[in-house]
Amino acid sequence: MKRFATFLITLVFLTPRCHAADSTEPLQADVVIYGGTSAAITAAVQLAQMDRSVIIACPEKHLGGMSASGLGFTDVGDKSVIGGLSREFYHRVYLHYQDEFAWKWQPREEYGNEGQGTTAIDDRMQTMWTFEPHVAEQIFETFISENSIAVLRGEWLDRENGVVVAGGKIQSIAMLSGKVFEAEVFMDATYEGDLMAAAGVTYTTGREANSVYGETWNGVQCGKFHHSHNFQQLNISPYVIPGDPTSGVLPRISTEPSGENGSGDKRIQAYNYRLCTTNAEGNIVPFEKPENYDPAQYELLRRVFRGGRYSMFGGGKIPNNKRDVNNVGPFSSDNIGMNYDYPEASYEERKAILDEHINYHKGLLYFWGHDESVPERFRKSIRKWGHAKDEFVDNDHWPYQIYVREARRMVGDFVMTENEILGRNKVDKPIGMGSYTMDSHNVQRYITPEGFVQNEGDLGVDADQPYQIHLGTILPKEEECKNLLVLTAVSSSHIAFGSIRMEPVFMILGQSAATIAGMAIEKDIDIHELEYSELKTKLRADGQILDISDR
Repeated sequence: MKRFATFLITLVFLTPRCHAADSTEPLQADVVIYGGTSAAITAAVQLAQMDRSVIIACPEKHLGGMSASGLGFTDVGDKSVIGGLSREFYHRVYLHYQDEFAWKWQPREEYGNEGQGTTAIDDRMQTMWTFEPHVAEQIFETFISENSIAVLRGEWLDRENGVVVAGGKIQSIAMLSGKVFEAEVFMDATYEGDLMAAAGVTYTTGREANSVYGETWNGVQCGKFHHSHNFQQLNISPYVIPGDPTSGVLPRISTEPSGENGSGDKRIQAYNYRLCTTNAEGNIVPFEKPENYDPAQYELLRRVFRGGRYSMFGGGKIPNNKRDVNNVGPFSSDNIGMNYDYPEASYEERKAILDEHINYHKGLLYFWGHDESVPERFRKSIRKWGHAKDEFVDNDHWPYQIYVREARRMVGDFVMTENEILGRNKVDKPIGMGSYTMDSHNVQRYITPEGFVQNEGDLGVDADQPYQIHLGTILPKEEECKNLLVLTAVSSSHIAFGSIRMEPVFMILGQSAATIAGMAIEKDIDIHELEYSELKTKLRADGQILDISDR
């Protein structure tokens, strides 16, 4: 393999805002990573520490994906199987909050130790699993600066014509700006899997039928209620005039058939924004009435309140009197059914989808605080809260990234399914471990045969113990592409992805992918040719946990 000189990387790092007109020469590195997620950062750090040249090219201005965009109440599971640079990130969170000056809006002793699936602060491991968005971003930026990693921001892949593939390998990728990148190995670190798709790698969207991989929890799951995010026995009419189908259907309810249980479809689990809110006096930006506010969009929520259920504002505690606000109840911030086109949509079409989600969410915040159908005590409580003034300061305090819980998923060298996660099938080439619940948010809101509204797709299925993630989960089939690693839109079934998609796991996979790339380049072989026994030794040497016995 040809090795690229590092002086080119230094030039790029010093002039990250250069335009295509400045030079017609491709930018070169051993590895080029497309995307600015947490997985991209750990991959780049690992490559730098292996003395490989690396460039991150990404659309984002702010690095870190969801970890730096509101998801601070980390979905952890068993934290003891999180190793390597992923654990290092949470260690640095811990170190940040050891400083009393980090607690500007809340006394440290009042914070408590409440976390998602684990305690927030683990003094024995010196890790902390809840954090403010700007703290996560600072840590990622420190990783970048410490390792002198070149990052070109605001670079959007030319998805139609920008990926040149020859001889089963990506030769170059081009951005809409005109910049062209060449590398020995490329990595797709986007939630959407855009580079993977543009390279012609096989992928899927939506849910597979249970019959495809011999699963139970994939496909349509009508009548399966694992959380409180459904209407259950409320028996709410979906029609404008209750009980009268001729009057039309309320907004945000599908009139399509739900599908047979266990069958596959192309529906996508719901997205939302993970807001960072606070009630700390002096740091509150009030929720405002959006210009295009339409209270009719929330009529179904009014009926929820009349039925005695409270689908309200909630969230996990993060430091400084802030909350990471997530979906709560049958009608909340998850914009069910409005994201189906997102994975394949053009950039312009995606922006329209994002705008719809933002308008819906902002209107919901105003509704909660002002609509008379909301009990007065709740309205008063919510109006004490607002966006945190010191978060997302250049984006009107709104998160930079929507929570793309699932988009494209590669069909790669190995497909992870519930059978591996639940321990039915052995994983013989692990590159990391996961442990969180197989978690899917609602996929559709439909009308039942009895004439009531119901949500479907919300699941939470636990494994008995942590599971191993197969090497082939991040590798395309060799005959499709020999120099691409996919860090986030990984090869798994819908329900298995519901566990793998957690941010600590993405960071683990980013580091492991970089180790594969670095070793393959050093040995002058393709990534599929690397001996697993050698890879395993290196992963463990760098702190990755591949088996429960490694903890």
